[in-house]
Amino acid sequence: MDRQVREKGREAHPCVFVLDRHGTPLQPTTPARARKLLKSGRAVVARHTPFVIRLKDRTAAASEVDGVELGIDPGSRHTGLAVFTAQAAQRRGRYAVQLDHRGAQIRRKLEQRAAYRRGRRSRNLRYRARRFLNRRRPQGWLAPSLRHRVETTVSWVDRLSRWAPLRAVHVERVAFDTHAISAGRPLEGAEYQHGTLHGTEVREYLLAKFGRACVYCGVTGVPLNIDHVHPRSRGGSDRVSNLVLACVPCNQAKGDRSVEEFADPAVVARVKARAKAPLRDAAAVQSVRWALWRALDQRLPTHVASGGRTKWNRTRNDLPKTHTLDALAVGKLDTITETVTRVLVAGCTGRGTYTRTRPDKYGFPRLRLPRRKQFFGFQTGDLARAVVPTGKYAGTHTGRVAVRTSGSFTLRTAHGLVTARHTHCQLLQRADGYAYTTHPEKPSHPLPRHPTPEEQDALPPPPEGRSFHARNSR
Repeated sequence: MDRQVREKGREAHPCVFVLDRHGTPLQPTTPARARKLLKSGRAVVARHTPFVIRLKDRTAAASEVDGVELGIDPGSRHTGLAVFTAQAAQRRGRYAVQLDHRGAQIRRKLEQRAAYRRGRRSRNLRYRARRFLNRRRPQGWLAPSLRHRVETTVSWVDRLSRWAPLRAVHVERVAFDTHAISAGRPLEGAEYQHGTLHGTEVREYLLAKFGRACVYCGVTGVPLNIDHVHPRSRGGSDRVSNLVLACVPCNQAKGDRSVEEFADPAVVARVKARAKAPLRDAAAVQSVRWALWRALDQRLPTHVASGGRTKWNRTRNDLPKTHTLDALAVGKLDTITETVTRVLVAGCTGRGTYTRTRPDKYGFPRLRLPRRKQFFGFQTGDLARAVVPTGKYAGTHTGRVAVRTSGSFTLRTAHGLVTARHTHCQLLQRADGYAYTTHPEKPSHPLPRHPTPEEQDALPPPPEGRSFHARNSR
């Protein structure tokens, strides 16, 4: 059976990037028009993922280019990128990318390397002198896991600048003040100047920390209140470790009781564990915000906005909470008239490793790797199409390839792993350090519909002694 297996998602996006005959970006077009240009021979495929075409008979000077703008929602684990057109304070989403960082993986690898080196010092091996006394960190130094977040975001801005006519960048810069949150009291004067961050938004931090869900019953999509684990009437503080999110019924039922008196032991243990979760993700975002802004401002006109304004824009336009929709709602705008249906997820995988061995649990080499990366014109991570004529995997398959010295390659496709000879493979795109997948964007919330007079008559009356506004004012 000749089964066509390919990466989905490029035609689900509302736009296709277009280059002129010299490689200058033009205004993005629709997938239908891109198919006509390719079918007529007026364009060729310049890149597979993200899908980019290049015109053979058009130049930027002879074209009308209005330009697009880019919104960025920085995060510790994921960063949202949204390409949109802006006219008369109205935005139309054209392309969305979710960038998955690997800062946590870099941190674990560095800790593992440090553990290996400490072990070599304590064993009966060659002495390795400590180096922390003869090192100097330059001004503005960032840890490798933090610098990775800045560099990958800036790298994608440069990529999108090569594929689309970017005119401006809107980035969210202010989210949480972990120094003031941890202190549990307002900081003024010299105290605040000695702090690490600026711009406190405790509610936004708690919403991000607890996943916008009630910690007691787990309900989502309802109004949430800030609740004190240890009530203030009993000496509790406003430190963020003492604050959780609770829905209105749970908050009213708990009252001024402690969490031990209100919930069962399993819920108590879960609430205390989540309340004492570290501020690592918030600190990572705040540590790189200035470095990211400086890097972006050197490339394009960059406008900054707070996380509170982003949430206000998103709520006003009835959009769900995602990184890409937050990026679309960053900055000053009136309405968002169109959003994308699918999001391109770019996971940071790196470009390989310098190590030529695989260590055991003690750090000693147990497996030696080849001294080169490419075999038969392919390397691990390349996007390839394999046309297998016969056998178990007969058919056409497209996916990421893992190479071997024997010439028998493995392709990871949407339907699983496929084995094919190198002679049956055709290179589509070189490995660029990212693994690409797609997922559907969350649909917008439907606009609230006011009940008809007949439906209002059928509604039950409010309880005696309390008006409708009193019931909903808590």
